[in-house]
Amino acid sequence: MLLRDGVDLQPFNTMALAAPAAHFVQVRSDAELQAALALAEGESWPVTLFGGGSNVILAGPVPGLVIRMASRGRRVLSRGTEQVLIEAEAGENWHQLVCWSLDLGLSGLENLALIPGTVGAAPVQNIGAYGVELCDCFDSLQALDRQTGELCWFNREDCKFAYRDSRFKREAGRYVILRVRLSLARQPRLAVGYAPLAEAWKATGLQVPDARVVAALVTGIRQSKLPDPAVLPNAGSFFKNPVVAVEQAQGLAQRFPAMPQFAQADGSVKLAAAWLIDQAGWKGFRDSAAGVHSEQALVLVNHGGASGAQILQLAARIRADVLARYGVELEQEPPVIGSL
Repeated sequence: MLLRDGVDLQPFNTMALAAPAAHFVQVRSDAELQAALALAEGESWPVTLFGGGSNVILAGPVPGLVIRMASRGRRVLSRGTEQVLIEAEAGENWHQLVCWSLDLGLSGLENLALIPGTVGAAPVQNIGAYGVELCDCFDSLQALDRQTGELCWFNREDCKFAYRDSRFKREAGRYVILRVRLSLARQPRLAVGYAPLAEAWKATGLQVPDARVVAALVTGIRQSKLPDPAVLPNAGSFFKNPVVAVEQAQGLAQRFPAMPQFAQADGSVKLAAAWLIDQAGWKGFRDSAAGVHSEQALVLVNHGGASGAQILQLAARIRADVLARYGVELEQEPPVIGSL
């Protein structure tokens, strides 16, 4: 475990925002993590946990100790007649885990291909795409409880998953996820109902379910709509799709008949944040180095040299405009780290 001071976090976040960490360490095992946390406690340093840096906005200098999870390892734990249980360490790259599961002939993660970030961050956000969420194939995870120092296992119910949410997000900072277990199917159980994916699947003409094909289609769709962070820095979807009461949705439908609406099981209605932002005229907007992607209104981008403050100021302008036009409050998806 190598402790470094004054490390620029720009290489460690996909938005490529420059911000110094007062102290920085990468940990590759449970023992190194516990040693890093003990050091921070002894020095009275606040702790910030970092994974792939794909869902975070750095607003400025980060005090205390930044711990980057760099543990590696993935394995098959058990094979049943229908399901296979796999386990991956928190520092594993998510997309590489998806590809590995496909190499094993397993199904369940294909719709989540090419989502940036690490395995340990996936349950926090309950990542999802094209009609599938992590919780759909989640089995359990092990985490370190920083309040008690205990290693704890959490099943699906314990995690309290919701749309882009979990107990680990609501109790930010308490738990450090160490490893994740997923239950995947031996036979393909494809979810291709999401419109763009359904069209792409139909175009293949295939009659036999094939998880690899679905993963390739998802990858193609994402690459056509979302910028590669290595080329145009971004943090993925910047806003959640807002969920409103059915009465508000009905009123919006009368005023804006073309507005996409999706009924939810609890009676509420989910709206498309991208549509709201696009219709408000923000897609492709640029203010200095901060901008909105020209192909996907949900994605804010760094054209080079933007600061966290500039990105957040642009996000605030978009939120205020959407609220004024539609009476809908947008919620930012990536958390903010550091001080302005």
